[in-house]
Amino acid sequence: MSKQDPLRPAAARRTLAQWLDYQLAMHPSEIELGLDRVRSVADRLGLVPPPHATITVAGTNGKGSCVALVAGLIGARARVGSYTSPHLWRYNERIAIDGAPVGDADLIAAFETVEAARGGTSLTFFEFGTLAALVIFRRMAVDVAVLEVGLGGRLDAVNIVDADVALITQIGLDHMDWLGDTREAIGREKAGIMRPGRPVFCGDRHPPDSIPAAATACGAHLACLGRDFDLTCTPPQRWTWSDGATCLDIAPHAAVHPDNLALAIAGASAAGYGPGAEDIRRACAWQALLPGRREVIDAPIPIIYDVGHNEDAVALLAESLQQRPVSGRTHVVLGMLADKPVEAVARRLMPWADALYPAGLDGLSTRGLTGQALAARLRHAGPVYAGPEQALAAAQAAAVPGDRIVVCGSFFTVAQARSPDHE
Repeated sequence: MSKQDPLRPAAARRTLAQWLDYQLAMHPSEIELGLDRVRSVADRLGLVPPPHATITVAGTNGKGSCVALVAGLIGARARVGSYTSPHLWRYNERIAIDGAPVGDADLIAAFETVEAARGGTSLTFFEFGTLAALVIFRRMAVDVAVLEVGLGGRLDAVNIVDADVALITQIGLDHMDWLGDTREAIGREKAGIMRPGRPVFCGDRHPPDSIPAAATACGAHLACLGRDFDLTCTPPQRWTWSDGATCLDIAPHAAVHPDNLALAIAGASAAGYGPGAEDIRRACAWQALLPGRREVIDAPIPIIYDVGHNEDAVALLAESLQQRPVSGRTHVVLGMLADKPVEAVARRLMPWADALYPAGLDGLSTRGLTGQALAARLRHAGPVYAGPEQALAAAQAAAVPGDRIVVCGSFFTVAQARSPDHE
């Protein structure tokens, strides 16, 4: 279906791809923050308040991992729906029931329901998808929905739902054109998911002052990592989670960041699903399967995939590389969008890069840097590559046993380079 013809009848939208094209063409802007339009359609559908408990996750980095951990912690005792974005390969990844992406038929049925209710209200791609997720969660009779904020918090479509429990991950500098150019301003936007009288947990060890100020102003009950709850390393090789009332001994998991797990345990407990050892083990295994989050594909030459695209996220990747050294060289495939902090990312990453393979993203996104433009910003004089797939092939050809390859810089970079089947 042509993107220039968004008003063709619903009968013409028979496939998921046609529905997604239709949604992309509907609204003049990719992003338009604000709740009035999406709330009006939700009201017509009777989606708010939802019949299930809601845990909302905001923050700059770690949101997807936190959602996966919370869903895994709760999943043995409740039916859990999760909503995340963006997806890597298929739109279905965004909406899952008990960890399994929903099928095309369920998505199309939900899209038809939203379309019938919206009338003349124009919705962005993300708003349409958010409403569809809420429709699916109601139809699937989930007990708990775990919702990842798309951008910010206060004015994000997810925030039409009053969170029973709010989780805020680490706060960093990203999307500054929309959210402000300081951690204080960005924290204020993230804090918009708080609700009076309800618990909110902050997983940033040094939160901006705007977080506690917002909690005080709205009457939310704030607990902070490192002050009110924590997960600490206990020799020999044990993690201990505690909130002053409960203490849990946990086996460490290399693929899970302890701060994300600490926040997820706090959130699940506040929702009435305090986890045991088996719940935590299952959740860590579940999150470890999440593609592109410092994900290691074991092979004679291992490949690490990471979707991190801002300085703080790449700092965590660099820390992971430092903690797990290899005997050989580290080959870095890097592709980034033009509006991301390329130079700051490079400062964090380049000390661990023995060989760099700049990859163009201009064929994958209108905001993507060409390989040449990325190389220029990195002051890299070596070869450049048209896309991540070509860059990864070059890295694999150059690498020898004892080396490792890192693919990072964007969701687009990982999605293009990494096969869904690890091939």
